[in-house]
Amino acid sequence: MEGKYIRTRIEEHVGYIEIGKPKANTYDLEMMRELSGAIDEMRFDDSATLVVLASTVPGFFSAGADIEMLKASAPDFKAMFCLYCQETLDKIAKTPKVVIAALSGHTVGGGLEIALACDLRMMAADSGKIGLPEVTLGVLPGTGGTQRLPRLIGTSRALDMMITGKLLTPAEALAVGLVNYVYPKESFGHDVHAYASALARGPIRAVSLIKRSVAEGVEEPLTSGLALERELQNRLFITEDAKEGLASFVEKRKPNFKGR
Repeated sequence: MEGKYIRTRIEEHVGYIEIGKPKANTYDLEMMRELSGAIDEMRFDDSATLVVLASTVPGFFSAGADIEMLKASAPDFKAMFCLYCQETLDKIAKTPKVVIAALSGHTVGGGLEIALACDLRMMAADSGKIGLPEVTLGVLPGTGGTQRLPRLIGTSRALDMMITGKLLTPAEALAVGLVNYVYPKESFGHDVHAYASALARGPIRAVSLIKRSVAEGVEEPLTSGLALERELQNRLFITEDAKEGLASFVEKRKPNFKGR
């Protein structure tokens, strides 16, 4: 895909969705439509076993929604736009493939909400700030922020971030569990790809079903979550990778996973 703002590519079975909208990857309806299409493309492309969502704009992952566009829009359009954005980000969260947000610069407002819909977040050191400052505009984080951030870092800490609009450094974000890894700025792209490609070479069916078990199970009572876990485990037991993994352990050798 080669859109106006978003392009896709695949490298070593890692699918990349790269956002490039000057000057700060602020999104409007056109960009969200392209993002939705890119997600669909990666879902159905078997050569991409997991996905990295990244930016090609220096200094920014995304500064969120286009404020000038919102200011000029009618209330009904704003409501429909927020709904469409929520639906698009929900597609990321529900995609069977693991999605990694590569945060190479400022990640604020709706930009963080995009990252929160991903499964993992990795940020470059000394690259910018991260947070949900919508309260400083007199509004709330309306693209999943009020729901996903508390589930990730806890209600009290998330509430403090949102009602004050405070922004965190990458190191602070790592300390509170908002990002999973902080890599050196100079090797950021290489480090993210190394992590992703290692997963892509592994038992990717197990990786996918672990995502599903966690994402769906945490929203259910424990008994229902355990039932889902058993069902997914039984699906994995009959795969070639599971047979290879168990055999290699018994035979004391490195497994040769094939993603089947």
